Amino acid sequence: MEKMTGGEAAVKSMLAHNIDTLFCIPGYQNDWLFNALHDLGKDIRVIHTRHEQGAGYMALGYALATGDVGMFSVVPGPGVLNASAALATAYALNAKVFCLSGQIPSTSIGREFGELHEINDQLNILASLTKHAQRANSPGEIPHMISQGFHQLCSGRPRPVALEIPMDILKARGMVNLQTEPIADLHPIPDAQVIEQAAELLSGAQRPMIFVGSGAQRAGREIRALAERLQAPVVAYRTGKGVIDARHYLSLPQPAAKAYWMQADAVIAVGTNMRVPSQNWAKEHKPAVIRIDVDPKSHSRFLDPNISITARAEDALPVLLDILSHKKIQRSSRKAEITAMSKAWEEKVSVLQPQVSYLKIIREELGEDGIFVDELTQVGFASRIAYPVYKPRTYITTGYQGTLGYGFPTALGVKIARPDVPVISICGDGGFMFSVQELATAVQQKIAVCVLLFNNNQYGNVQEMQKNDYGGRVIATDLHNPDFVKMAESFGALGIRANSFDEVRAAIRKSYTVDVPTIVEIPVGDMPSANRFR
Repeated sequence: MEKMTGGEAAVKSMLAHNIDTLFCIPGYQNDWLFNALHDLGKDIRVIHTRHEQGAGYMALGYALATGDVGMFSVVPGPGVLNASAALATAYALNAKVFCLSGQIPSTSIGREFGELHEINDQLNILASLTKHAQRANSPGEIPHMISQGFHQLCSGRPRPVALEIPMDILKARGMVNLQTEPIADLHPIPDAQVIEQAAELLSGAQRPMIFVGSGAQRAGREIRALAERLQAPVVAYRTGKGVIDARHYLSLPQPAAKAYWMQADAVIAVGTNMRVPSQNWAKEHKPAVIRIDVDPKSHSRFLDPNISITARAEDALPVLLDILSHKKIQRSSRKAEITAMSKAWEEKVSVLQPQVSYLKIIREELGEDGIFVDELTQVGFASRIAYPVYKPRTYITTGYQGTLGYGFPTALGVKIARPDVPVISICGDGGFMFSVQELATAVQQKIAVCVLLFNNNQYGNVQEMQKNDYGGRVIATDLHNPDFVKMAESFGALGIRANSFDEVRAAIRKSYTVDVPTIVEIPVGDMPSANRFR
């Protein structure tokens, strides 16, 4: 036992859990946390942002790029609400994001005294956006509650967690035991008998296929081995991209996989809800379905599977592969068939211009390990179906949440987590302006992200729908923008305007030579919608 402030207990607990980066904005209710960071947190890099949403999104990018915990701290009330979109996105993406929130004095909570930053029932707001939320009521509770947060992040289905600490608890001194009993991560144990049933079904199937999502990101090697054993195409969309190298002959883009589905006799879904096939394709043809998911609630979300395996992919697949290795499976190579399907798809989407040409340049210039961060823009929509991903965690997406404006600050968190690789963030002019102020953060912290900013002076996707789906009822979608090159330069960033494909390529290469962010403004007109290729 040791006497210390609540702020000191929080910082020492963060260090005990190997937190080396904290995204944050200091404020009155969190003063004693930042005093402790100043005095004790020399091993924690404090990245102070210009808006709370930036802190939340950077923590998200850090988590998505590594699979580890991204942590951020904000003041209560407006600070929490400003960061709430990042928490909602992290929840949608099964991301390990830890929100450390301030709170008004504990004696005032729920009494409507009009305290600074007071809002009604903040803890329940946090609970609605996270997997697990708690409030510390004494300094002595903080280490255990932080341990509980990490336990929840790393057990079962990963989703964000939150801990709020009232300002008087951060300031108070009390006896604290930092040597808390470690809480073992809990994961369901694969049921070998059920996996045996799955193996029997798969070994007898003639045209199996595999779908992968974010839950398979740690099981790429096993997915590839399973695919080659069964000669089954592997289908990924958004969060499953990179589980298997897109250049592998058994990799098949999701829209192109519909024809194969219509002849498939077995499908194994690994860490994915398989939303589009389950909701749409299964109405025409339903193969036998095997699901592997750590969350038992996911198994029957869209359709009832024939076999459900509740386990992490990295725990269940080795057992499945071992059982399959003892079965006689004779399969001819499907290399020619799947390669032809992929090639036909590539030719089909090649008319999606200029998006496909921009994506080709990005792919070439990022190299093997570079990371692409998408956005809600036409190039981003095209990337879901036309951008080949080579490795896990190198395609960062907002997933089903569709959070406009998330891309740039998330990319900053990605780059902080992976300073060793190039990071390209694509944005539209509308989405970029949601978090333009984080240019100041990126310059100050020397976060050398390359931003390709496609500027058509519109909320382009919305205007495209207004024109084509709603009889030309264009309203509230034309934008007035600054000179983005001058604006970037005024922040101390590198600003470049690129008017051709060659100039875009040159700008990307130039961005790799500087230690500040690069904003590449690319003037564009209307682009064809990728929606027709669903």
